[in-house]
Amino acid sequence: MTSAPKNNAVQPIVWLGDCLRLLDQRLLPLQETYLDCRTAAEVAEAIHGMAVRGAPAIGIAAAYGLVLAVRNDLQAFPDAERVLAASRPTAVNLRWALARLRGLWQRGADAATLERDARLITHCNTGALATGGHGTALGVIRTAYAQGKVSQVYNTETRPWLQGARLTAWELMREGIPSKLIADGAAAHLMRTERIDWVIVGADRIAANGDTANKIGTYMLAVAARRHGAKFMVVAPSGTFDLDCPDGEGIPIEQRTAQELTEFRGQQIAPSGMLAYNPVFDVTPAELIDAIVCERGVIANPTVGKVTALVR
Repeated sequence: MTSAPKNNAVQPIVWLGDCLRLLDQRLLPLQETYLDCRTAAEVAEAIHGMAVRGAPAIGIAAAYGLVLAVRNDLQAFPDAERVLAASRPTAVNLRWALARLRGLWQRGADAATLERDARLITHCNTGALATGGHGTALGVIRTAYAQGKVSQVYNTETRPWLQGARLTAWELMREGIPSKLIADGAAAHLMRTERIDWVIVGADRIAANGDTANKIGTYMLAVAARRHGAKFMVVAPSGTFDLDCPDGEGIPIEQRTAQELTEFRGQQIAPSGMLAYNPVFDVTPAELIDAIVCERGVIANPTVGKVTALVR
């Protein structure tokens, strides 16, 4: 057992490369003690014994347990998976994490690949250029990449202003984060043909029930993510919540001029007189959102009660 870290950050799960350090939640709030797990069996015992709890945390811990098992012997994967799967048979995140890594292992991935595995899509621009600081959705991506948790980012072009192609691409390249630009319309195809784990976006307004308005195209990404098994995360500061707005129906959607679609940098690209429908935001229903993240905490599967409890 290890004592608490000297900083004030809550770190329930810490990957140290050769062991998984877990905050023993059974002893809170009277004592902060960490367990160092060096085998899949030790991780499974920590999960089963409730030292680590919460469905997402269980899934993360189990994934690292598999990495520990295969570091010296890739053929240890099946036995380790069985042990970990039995630790909490009801937790869907546990089964999801194990199945995801099993697919990689079956395709010949080594331990290093399993450790850093995560592919995601982001939309519009949500980094330092949009926030004046670390960023919201792109800030999460930057942090996850620094922690070795992201292997590939796909950023949409984000028409018609191309914030993704111009701004997000520039930030990702400056950060040295592996990234590929995709057309907005390529996202569903990408999710079908490649494994995408997360879609991570920002928000312009979040209603009291968790319905979220964001750059046009976000709703389309959420629908495609649900169809193809990717998780969908919204990242925004708490000031983005509008508790006076009960749901997405009450969020006004800005309509902009036809010229933004019929012209490009002053050059006409559509026939003269062509009309256009140009909403610049859409609303993603809360039931398509797996998590909303703000500086006050995380809302999993948002509802009115969960949003109000965290934000009010």
